[in-house]
Amino acid sequence: MTKAIKLLTALPPPQRERLMALAREVSFPEDTRIFEAGGTADRFWVIRSGAVSLDQRVNDLHRVTVAGLGAGDLLGWSWLFPPHQWDFGAVAFSQVRAYEFDSAAVLRLCEEDPPLGMTLVRSVAEVLAHRLETTRGKLMEQYAMHRRGGAL
Repeated sequence: MTKAIKLLTALPPPQRERLMALAREVSFPEDTRIFEAGGTADRFWVIRSGAVSLDQRVNDLHRVTVAGLGAGDLLGWSWLFPPHQWDFGAVAFSQVRAYEFDSAAVLRLCEEDPPLGMTLVRSVAEVLAHRLETTRGKLMEQYAMHRRGGAL
């Protein structure tokens, strides 16, 4: 399994400083819905403290938690890929403090500084690969559990 990376520590210091110049400190109280699947993805966050749950709506009454994120984790990658809509929902599981980045400003920075842009895209891709592997593992565990129980 790939190792979980932290976006800000993956960037070399000069590139990290340029990106952080665009950051805005924000906070979300516990139980705040940060975004909903299908909404416009025009920003992303790096969590400073607290916990965020990523969820998927199964039906009008039920949501399934698909991942938990904490300090140092990237929250939101849909801003990087068309159609720029959130694939999951996110809710603050506890009080959350984060750095917020406007995607348009970050994309402009990436165009101005192609090495930074390439490093950022690679870092986001590594985050996605790790989350995909983690999700695949969870699905395999669920499948095995259901098989043993005869549910499938």
